[in-house]
Amino acid sequence: MKAIQFDRFGGTEVLYEADVEVPQPGPGQVRVRVKAAGLNAIDGKIRSGAMEALRPTPLPAIPGGELAGVVDSLGEGVQDLQVGDEVLGWSDTGSYAEYALATTVAAKPAGLDWQQAAALPVASETAERVLNLLGVAEGETVLMHGAAGAVGTLAVQLAAARGARVIATAGPANQDYLASLGATATVYGEGLVDRVRALAPEGVSAVFDLAGKGALEDSIALRGGTERIVTIADLRARRLGITFASGVQEKSADRLAELAQDAATGAIRTTVTAYPLDQAAKAQQVSDAGHGRGKLVLTVE
Repeated sequence: MKAIQFDRFGGTEVLYEADVEVPQPGPGQVRVRVKAAGLNAIDGKIRSGAMEALRPTPLPAIPGGELAGVVDSLGEGVQDLQVGDEVLGWSDTGSYAEYALATTVAAKPAGLDWQQAAALPVASETAERVLNLLGVAEGETVLMHGAAGAVGTLAVQLAAARGARVIATAGPANQDYLASLGATATVYGEGLVDRVRALAPEGVSAVFDLAGKGALEDSIALRGGTERIVTIADLRARRLGITFASGVQEKSADRLAELAQDAATGAIRTTVTAYPLDQAAKAQQVSDAGHGRGKLVLTVE
């Protein structure tokens, strides 16, 4: 099968297309013929070697932690799925490939296209896990740094569904986008503390940093300490006494199925930009640069 691999750490130039053996499902796994693969910021961090201390990666490796596609083969003990089922979920073997193995998948609703489906597993799980870590509840105000990306797009909507007010930062081009998701939008950068205090004179209840670009000091100033601040992007977190959500996922097929149904009906929005599989390096360059809107996915023909 065709897959994207890297056999050394570095920039996007280390990614290459390879012909590799089709994986065989083990007990509890299914093999999925991949239609679309989600691309996440952590893919670039793993490729660069920045995550080696927290998440060692055996080489060569196929990137990608999420997929949408058609069940192609069943491993021993799988009883609730059949060959031909359309699913979305988390990849066990890397999803930048024509085939991948998966243990946790949910049925793809008929009204949800492949690209939108591939955009959901990692982003929705991360958004919900961090909101739970922060204990975001009705009536609270949560500040989200860099909220226009894949996780932020869902986090804004999920926090609003809990009855929280969201103040979200992004660049000038994404202000209207954040507002359309239900957030109070403001730009990041110099003067942020004053802007947020003007928008929320009563203070912010919690901070979710999705940007990883120097916002933690401002977060501490706004919270008056380090409690109820979580980052998924700034590796300085522990040095500053802030919780870093390390990416240990809480995979729930049932919850993913609920969110997929919400996406199919339009109750939650996903925003997707797609690249073909052979342009994975270009897509990761876009991801590495940041400032994107919504989710990047790779389409697999």
